[in-house]
Amino acid sequence: MALLKRSGPKPDADPEGRMPLMEHLRELRNRVLVALAAVVVGLIIGWIVSGPVWEVLKEPYCSTGASRQLTGECSLTFTGIFSSFFITLKVSLMVGLVVSSPAWLYQIWAFVTPALYRTEKRYTMAFLGLAIPLFALGAALAYFIMDTSLAFLLSFSLEGTVATIAIDDYLDYVLIMVLIFGVSFELPLLLVFLNIIGVLPRETVSKHRRLIIFLMFVFGAVVTPGGEPIAMMALAAPMIILFLAAELIMYLREKRQPQSEFGDLSDDEASPLEEPPLEEDSDTTR
Repeated sequence: MALLKRSGPKPDADPEGRMPLMEHLRELRNRVLVALAAVVVGLIIGWIVSGPVWEVLKEPYCSTGASRQLTGECSLTFTGIFSSFFITLKVSLMVGLVVSSPAWLYQIWAFVTPALYRTEKRYTMAFLGLAIPLFALGAALAYFIMDTSLAFLLSFSLEGTVATIAIDDYLDYVLIMVLIFGVSFELPLLLVFLNIIGVLPRETVSKHRRLIIFLMFVFGAVVTPGGEPIAMMALAAPMIILFLAAELIMYLREKRQPQSEFGDLSDDEASPLEEPPLEEDSDTTR
């Protein structure tokens, strides 16, 4: 017997965005391929502009006196035949990740968004819109104070020694500084996110405000160890301002929300148990 095909329209897609596991895996594969293609295009662009980008990246090192001890000019060393190729590739990849960030961030967003509610989508878009400028602001600040930090670290060289810094070591230092400063500027945004999901109440943050501000000053002194108050304040002051802005947002958000019935109880205090009122039997009361 020949099998009859069932006629009729195909079932509609799930309005809640649910799909089988294999469909999820196919979508993930496609979005990963698109993201990788965007990174490859960014890598090609980075390879083309690697020369001007390297001139900008090495400027903090060239502003220190140790960069001219060996040849009288700003110079960094490398060892190995293939080292120059991989260093150029590393610079190009850094540029490519930055250039292609809108594409691969969108692919992450498009893959995650079907599982989110409408309010969660709105919050996520707001966080993405703020996270990128905050990270860029921290990275720019790291670049401007990098020469002070380098000059202090190189001042520990012994008498009669010459600093011959390899290019890959210097690039690792630049990358670490950019990541530290960029991520530190994201912490206030993380506080707001934890407050929105109910993990971190504003009262807890305000209780430890002085300690947090003190730790920010300590962090600024450690990362910019030149002993100059201007360099330390250049990092600590923006972080404190962002922290206070995050606390204000948490305060305004909690103020708009209605207080719960047991909102005046502390975290370790149990809410009172109330027995439900007994229903009177109409037959017995009459």
